Amino acid sequence: MRSAASVRRPSRSGRRRLLSLAALVIAALTGPATGEALAADAKVPVVVAFYATPLEEPWNMVIHTALEMEERAGKIRYTWKDNLAGVAPMAAAITASLATKPDMIVADAADGDQEIRAIAAANPGIKFVIGTAAEPQAPNMSIFDSDLAEPAYLCGILAGSLTKSGIVGVVCGKAEPHVNRTINAFIAGAHDASATVKVKVTFIDSWYDPPKAKAAALAQITAGADVIYAEREGAIAGAEEKGVFAFGNLVDQFAEAPECVITGPVWNMTPLADYIVKKASLGVVHAEDLQDFSTLARGGAALAPFHGWETKLPPETLEVLREKDRALKAGLMTLEHNAATPKGD
Repeated sequence: MRSAASVRRPSRSGRRRLLSLAALVIAALTGPATGEALAADAKVPVVVAFYATPLEEPWNMVIHTALEMEERAGKIRYTWKDNLAGVAPMAAAITASLATKPDMIVADAADGDQEIRAIAAANPGIKFVIGTAAEPQAPNMSIFDSDLAEPAYLCGILAGSLTKSGIVGVVCGKAEPHVNRTINAFIAGAHDASATVKVKVTFIDSWYDPPKAKAAALAQITAGADVIYAEREGAIAGAEEKGVFAFGNLVDQFAEAPECVITGPVWNMTPLADYIVKKASLGVVHAEDLQDFSTLARGGAALAPFHGWETKLPPETLEVLREKDRALKAGLMTLEHNAATPKGD
């Protein structure tokens, strides 16, 4: 897991105690008016998000859903733009938004990381929260990304236990660190469940191309795979067509193929959204590495609901899964975060 930013933040409970103590001390020294002034300092920040792919791509939807929840709660004013693939469209859209004087910009830096960094450097008063595998940039650019390695490992255990052919397929997007970590964890889980299982890995070299992902899944099934991990949207359709087990990714995808989708790694950005919105509402602008929000223990990652599949799966496999889940959440078990490009077996 990534190291923390140069200044480590205290735990949430620690922050609450420190803030409460500070408020009491100030109120005691200067009277109730100061406490009211402190509350008045918090504002409803303007947040603009920029997505490289269409909004319906699951990675985008996780972020968008979390920010919409913040808006419905009255915590932010939120607008967004999607389908900004390529360096120039993303940079142009972010630059154009500066005229609206946003308090926080959330953006996908899959393409154009350096260009976004340059915009952030030129606007140090704006809080930038960027999805990237690179490092934070002082004074105002924090970084985040999905990290589904822990639930993907659990799905790997299920896949290795359920396969009859001994071959499991993975259809993924691009060989980026967060994808690589997830797929390597899935492979490790499959091998922990069965030393003889073979895992086939196909990169479609796109973040959103459902027909290409479906074709890759069908090719893996033709080659013998009877379980498909659909890291990219579209692979579930191939699994459904051939009637093999499937795992979704990023969001609960059970409804896409109820007869095939058992569960899948789910990313929850709500804990991170709560954190960055609180900072923005108080005008706090600094650079942080926020990757550690995407863990089972912090609620940033999970397994999707089984929707009744738990009654169809071997009880001994489910018990192993529950034990591993408890150990990961309690910190009694840690995974090697392997960001090397997975090659499969």
